[in-house]
Amino acid sequence: MAVGKRYTAALKQIEHDHQYPLGEAITLVKQLATAKFDETIEMHFRLGIDPRHSDQQVRSTVLLPHGLGKTVRVIVFAEGDDARRAEAAGADLIGDEQVLARIQNENWIEFDAALAVPSMMKNISRVARILGPRGLMPNPKAGTVVPPEELERAINELKAGRVEFRNDKTGNLHVPAGKASFDAAKLLENAQAILDAVQRNRPSTVKGAFIRRLTVTSTMGPGIKVEVLGQQV
Repeated sequence: MAVGKRYTAALKQIEHDHQYPLGEAITLVKQLATAKFDETIEMHFRLGIDPRHSDQQVRSTVLLPHGLGKTVRVIVFAEGDDARRAEAAGADLIGDEQVLARIQNENWIEFDAALAVPSMMKNISRVARILGPRGLMPNPKAGTVVPPEELERAINELKAGRVEFRNDKTGNLHVPAGKASFDAAKLLENAQAILDAVQRNRPSTVKGAFIRRLTVTSTMGPGIKVEVLGQQV
């Protein structure tokens, strides 16, 4: 695959066999994010899990101290009094039966995050195959199925930068940490929050190193290996 001159020049500034402390890696990846748009800074984890086993799944959320640098459109699947409560709490969209039909028939998805009250889960199941692959299917484990009285808190957290993470079928995690335009100190705080959250969610059945490799990168930039200290083995 051909690579551009900007990528090649960035690659020369990285010691490829070196694992950088997280702060140094964040500073470097920010410096190398020179595209004409505001690149997203991402963290990529290679985990020591067997994703075929249900007791080795890694799925949770983290509230980023400085958000993601973008406006988050939140839909709440609710009806009746619950829908009115969600709207008053700041929901951008209400996922009623009409919206569910539109998702089912048109694959319509014009929102960034989804919440649901428990009573709507049976209705939402019919669009799970559409929402699931996009990470938008409400799930109690991810804190996106909440009782009506907790809707305001959940909506505010999503808009402030609460991010869900879950391993893929190869045992990897991919988590956004912010924008290249963020101050390095803010990016580092977001990245540290993500790292701490991932480490807290180590399955008890995992043997050996949990985080086998951690890389930070920007949308258009090369990966930078990060040193992970204090791992339980």
